[in-house]
Amino acid sequence: MHIVDRRLNPGGKSLANRQRFIRRARSMIKKSVHEASGGRSIKDGDTGGELVLPAQGVREPSFRRSASGGVRDYLLPGNKEYVVGDEIPRPDGGGGGGGSDASQDGGGEDEFRFALSRDEFVDLFLDDLELPDLAKRRVVNAEAVTYERAGYSVSGNPTNLALLRTVRNSLSRRIALHRPKPEELAALQAEIEALAPDDTERRLRLEEELARKQRRTMLIPYIDPLDVRYKRFDAQPKPVAQAVMFCLMDVSGSMTEHMKDLAKRFYILLYIFLKRRYKNVDLVFIRHTHTASEVDEDTFFNSPETGGTVVSTALDEMQKVIEDRYDPSSWNIYAAQASDGDNTASDNERTADLLVKHILPSCQYYAYLEVGRDIEHFPPGFIRRDSDLWQTYEAVVKSGAPLAMRKVGHRRDIYPVFRDLFARKTGSEAATA
Repeated sequence: MHIVDRRLNPGGKSLANRQRFIRRARSMIKKSVHEASGGRSIKDGDTGGELVLPAQGVREPSFRRSASGGVRDYLLPGNKEYVVGDEIPRPDGGGGGGGSDASQDGGGEDEFRFALSRDEFVDLFLDDLELPDLAKRRVVNAEAVTYERAGYSVSGNPTNLALLRTVRNSLSRRIALHRPKPEELAALQAEIEALAPDDTERRLRLEEELARKQRRTMLIPYIDPLDVRYKRFDAQPKPVAQAVMFCLMDVSGSMTEHMKDLAKRFYILLYIFLKRRYKNVDLVFIRHTHTASEVDEDTFFNSPETGGTVVSTALDEMQKVIEDRYDPSSWNIYAAQASDGDNTASDNERTADLLVKHILPSCQYYAYLEVGRDIEHFPPGFIRRDSDLWQTYEAVVKSGAPLAMRKVGHRRDIYPVFRDLFARKTGSEAATA
């Protein structure tokens, strides 16, 4: 079997060479893709664009002589100054050419810039990831019925009458049965009236012909029930192709910019992932201290807030938004919550109750990301205690609720954690799930 790639080449580029380069430099490109996503907004996280790669890693492999050992012979053009055995001095000054961008100590190389399309960017970003089994089952079962045209029917609702098809059937039947046209009857009537009074024989013959045609007109109606056709619509089950992603975040004073950056990177990954699976994805941003409110993305990440931490207020706001705008029977609901783990002790029980009874039953997937500081030093032998919110959610998970929990303290941990949450399962793992 031969496979021929007939995709059109981009302007001035070879598609085959481009794909070959992506395969060869895949690890470096994926690393640059993950780094480039951190400075984008969530909705722009899956756009393509230029990536910067180290030039050293993208050079073509080549053979060269070893710098030491071996016998090397040179063939040089004739000259008037040197003979065999003379040493040639090194030229003064730097050499020409713009291949390297040297630093002060003489080292360094140019960076290599490579442009990725949106599809290439997303494919590299989401390589080997899949929705969890819970979500896949819900996607299969959550179907909406759409009605599609399926030809014509001889019976149906008068509002679905196919007028043009009915008239065409009527015309075909009248032509086949030779039904007299109104013009023919009018012409016979005019001819009879134009006859001379003494032309009795011709008058009788024409009147007989006119009566026969009028009788035939009565026997062959203009529109017959056999001609009538109705537009037919068949109900087609269609998976719900829309989703909403809730971003919940603690914005109290204990949440540093580093923690918010970690949360943003996780939200970007989840949004890009959902856009790959659903046609429409809405974003809802809910931030909270001791109170919660729905805000836009810029306010969500950048507006400073002060106050205590009451997590249940964010869950109350999320439940309210779901009831007002996102019916779970029509929307696939995903939620990601980011926090440093702080919560008012008296609020933990209410938070767990809201999750189990109201939030999780409505969601396809709920992930809790506990973000920490980049560098935390503890004395030798110190065992860090889990946060109050982590312990609360851990008890919810042990009860069997579909809640995913992970801890992240550095940017490099975001993508591994995301891959861990959404990794495509093997056949054996899927069978035991």
